[in-house]
Amino acid sequence: MAGATGAIGGAVARLLAAEGASLVLLGRDDARLRATAAELAAGAGEIRTVAGDLTEAAAIEAAEAETESLSGGVDLLVHAAGAFRAGPFETAPARDLHYLFAVNVHAPYLLTRRLLPGLRRCRGLVVFVNSTAGLSAAAGSAAYAVSKHALRALADALRAEVNADGVRVLSVYPGRTRSRMQEEVCRSLGQRYDAERFLDPGDVAAAIVEAAALPPAAEMVDLRLRPAAKPRL
Repeated sequence: MAGATGAIGGAVARLLAAEGASLVLLGRDDARLRATAAELAAGAGEIRTVAGDLTEAAAIEAAEAETESLSGGVDLLVHAAGAFRAGPFETAPARDLHYLFAVNVHAPYLLTRRLLPGLRRCRGLVVFVNSTAGLSAAAGSAAYAVSKHALRALADALRAEVNADGVRVLSVYPGRTRSRMQEEVCRSLGQRYDAERFLDPGDVAAAIVEAAALPPAAEMVDLRLRPAAKPRL
């Protein structure tokens, strides 16, 4: 579970733990990661944590080692970590593009490749939590949208290669979701953060877990969610 301390990743982890799943939780903040593990320990099977930056090889190697040590193998890999940067196309720093590709594309690419043998053995599911920016791009966030379109391409290409081995691949495109990252998005775009108008991360997590529960003969490929329209006053 990459991004286990985030809003969607944490919600997915809680649902899986409640069903008794064994989890490897990945995140950058060791203290928050340990707190999440302690919260989930009562209902889950085995819980392991890997604190580190998945843009670095050491963190990916540690995640692979912890995952391989679990009994039962890898039947679900959820990529819920991500980063956002905003700015006009002409003036946004080039380093933002490099950073967004490192976090949003390179890290899930490399982690999936390392864990793919285990996913093949278990005929597992890979979930890429993308964004509606991976479907259409808007002004002011070109680098972010480009990285999310690349993530979509990664999922589609991977699916084409591994479906024959029984591995399923799901892209999830949530609309604006309540989270620390969404607060950052609003600040970057000069918008007001209105939590009540955004998706509940628990609802996104529930949809992901439902997709994972489909029988092996069925596959959900793309899942798009958005906040339901509010009634007119």
